[in-house]
Amino acid sequence: MKFPLLTARFVTLTLAASALAGSAFAQDASRPIRIIVGAPPGGTTDNLARAVAKGMEGSLKRPVIVENKPGAGGNIAAEHVARSAPNGETILMSFTSHTINPSLYKKLPFDTVKDFTPITMVATVPSVLVAASTLPVNNLPELLAYAKKNPGKMNFALGGIGSSLHLAGEQFKMMTGVDIVNVAYKGTAPALTDIIAGHVELMFASTLNVLPHANTGKVKILGVTSSKPMAQFPKAPPIGETVKGFESNAWFGLFGPAKMPAQTTQRLYEAAKKAVDDPTFQKRLEADGGDPTTMTPAEFNDFVVKDIARWAKIVKFSGAVVE
Repeated sequence: MKFPLLTARFVTLTLAASALAGSAFAQDASRPIRIIVGAPPGGTTDNLARAVAKGMEGSLKRPVIVENKPGAGGNIAAEHVARSAPNGETILMSFTSHTINPSLYKKLPFDTVKDFTPITMVATVPSVLVAASTLPVNNLPELLAYAKKNPGKMNFALGGIGSSLHLAGEQFKMMTGVDIVNVAYKGTAPALTDIIAGHVELMFASTLNVLPHANTGKVKILGVTSSKPMAQFPKAPPIGETVKGFESNAWFGLFGPAKMPAQTTQRLYEAAKKAVDDPTFQKRLEADGGDPTTMTPAEFNDFVVKDIARWAKIVKFSGAVVE
């Protein structure tokens, strides 16, 4: 008969501890919040983190700083946050690799779902299918017909193995049945350089990388990976109009360590959402082809679980493995 009383007391103490932790987070304005980024300074992930951090500072009334820990497809930064105290002072700005890596890597030093508290998504960014100007096709139907007549003779330039851009190409091949050979590069910039020079035929590239070349005639823009047309590339239709069901967007979002108090998670979510909803942030992101996107912590958690399963099928098809 004593067990229900003990259980009730335990639940009460747990809730009280959670409330105290959340209250301490809200009140301690002297300690900065660190957003850990698993990419080098200057890239899309870093720029987004800094823009969101600036907006969150006003809501939280405390410093929010960005710290870069690049390497291993974002895993170094993710491990650092997974091992941090769940007090809301160390959070992660992650990206699509967070849900790709569980299938890509043979072993990870953390559990992508169990070791993190999802806070919110902040943005999605589609990519662009570009072709060398010398390739004798001008649209997606012509590309598919040409690829099927020339199996194994065309190349996809890859800016990085296991990236969302690499797997967009694998998804394209999986859904169309075309045989196109991958050529790996050390980064998107050298890969795009070879597209422009005509050394390789095709590439999925970020909108930021393609925009400077959009109207130069140096590349052909055959389609976009978003579900809707993009204002930056008005002549490029969504690939899904030709390849039914195709869509592939990079996403960016915030996570805390596991077991972060619900009150703290909600406070961070509200601050991040306010930063993303700011018109200045939205105009800047949309100019680069991105889409400001927020989700509640519960919605973001559901998205992560489903995205892991979605990418697992594409990674398996690709055969890509990282030790």
